[in-house]
Amino acid sequence: MDYSKSLLDSLCLKIKGYPRFSLTEIEKFCWMAAHEYKHGVLPSEYDIREIDEDLYLRLLQEFKTNNI
Repeated sequence: MDYSKSLLDSLCLKIKGYPRFSLTEIEKFCWMAAHEYKHGVLPSEYDIREIDEDLYLRLLQEFKTNNI
């Protein structure tokens, strides 16, 4: 799936604004953003709802390749 640059940039900014953001846990934070984007809320502690995995992978790629 193709995501707009503005969407990815917006979500990356949102990720960096999450409480206790850490690049060492970037997988967790990208998952949280993908969850929030799909369901409209951050995940609860044991939330197992599906996320948009393509979006999750694109967000990870943004952080890893662009050294955000």
